[in-house]
Amino acid sequence: EVQLQASGGGLVQAGESLTLSCAASGFTFDDYNIGWFRQAPGKEREGVSCISTSDGSTYYADSVKGRFTISSDNAKNTVYLQMYSLKPEDTAVYYCATRKGWGIGCAAVGMRYWGKGTQVTVSS
Repeated sequence: EVQLQASGGGLVQAGESLTLSCAASGFTFDDYNIGWFRQAPGKEREGVSCISTSDGSTYYADSVKGRFTISSDNAKNTVYLQMYSLKPEDTAVYYCATRKGWGIGCAAVGMRYWGKGTQVTVSS
């Protein structure tokens, strides 16, 4: 059974940093698209960043480029999202999700498995 456990959310001030972790189990990290998605109140869920566990290729939403870094530790079956220079507009529930292969990229509709979210709140 595929399971994803997200952690690391919290309350920070604008300009500070947080690192989210997504611990995966139930599958081998050989060729998966694993990513982070977020949903703010009243908004659609959006793809923040995704990584391919096969070749390490990545995707970043324009809104986070240069501030967020995604990485994968295949030995630990864990994906991280380092978030720097956080802004109030980054406030959302963050989810990790995965699918076999890259599929259609970092799009929520293309992901098959979802973990429970972790809240990130950035105060101004």
